[in-house]
Amino acid sequence: MHTMWKGTISFGLVNIPVKMHAATENKDVKLRQLHKECQTPIKYEKVCPVCDKPIEQEEIVKAYEYAKNKFVVLDEEDLSALQKEQEDKAVEIVDFVKLEEIDPIYFEKSYYLSPNEGGSKAYSLLRSALVDTGKIGIAKMIIRSKEQLAVIRVYQNTLVAETIHYPDEVRNVADVPNVPEAAASSEKEVDTAKMLIEQLTTTFEPEKYTDDYRTALLELIEQKKNNEETTTPIVTGEGKQPARDGATNLMDALQASLDRAKQEKPKPKQPTKKVKVTTKKKTAT
Repeated sequence: MHTMWKGTISFGLVNIPVKMHAATENKDVKLRQLHKECQTPIKYEKVCPVCDKPIEQEEIVKAYEYAKNKFVVLDEEDLSALQKEQEDKAVEIVDFVKLEEIDPIYFEKSYYLSPNEGGSKAYSLLRSALVDTGKIGIAKMIIRSKEQLAVIRVYQNTLVAETIHYPDEVRNVADVPNVPEAAASSEKEVDTAKMLIEQLTTTFEPEKYTDDYRTALLELIEQKKNNEETTTPIVTGEGKQPARDGATNLMDALQASLDRAKQEKPKPKQPTKKVKVTTKKKTAT
């Protein structure tokens, strides 16, 4: 499992060296966008609409738009000075609470934590203490240059860090429109609904829930592939796709160099075997 972060968990004077791994993965079926006319994948470029030219990464700066078309530019030195990340990347547990006290709306993403070198004993200590007390830790940590609020808990004998939203990141429920305040259902309707809930109540078994749409989409793709309902980009010229600008410029430079070399080369007195020079054009999708 790929290690995406190394650091320490601290509570009190106890420090636990750990590694962090992504606990979940996105299995959405990614679809490409093609040009309908020639079936070529669409290329996305960063272009300045004023200069009307592609922009390289080193030409881009970050800015905050505080009003319409009004920006405050922030350079890397400004941002680096504000980052609170320390060299040891410590995750400091500041409080211990009960898991049921946190509404699920706060939870964001899960990460597995494994002990790093020399951290197995302290890792087991924190795990046992959390299990025995039924508590979870509230911690602050830095992930990708952003300070995150996180929950440290035990999941199937493994410590897990769950990033959670800050309170001001959760929108006010009072802003949700058209929510009825008083009950609009009769007592009989409520009792019937409660009976239905009781009949459908069971033990949570995550394995029995599957993504039916993803399965159907993959089956459709496989069916079309087996029926040879596939496509390739339209080729041009001598059975080759158009070369990219960079490749075209390179070929022009090579050809010009070859022509110059032919002109500067002294004409031989005796006929020599002609050497055929071939060049390949770089193809592009």
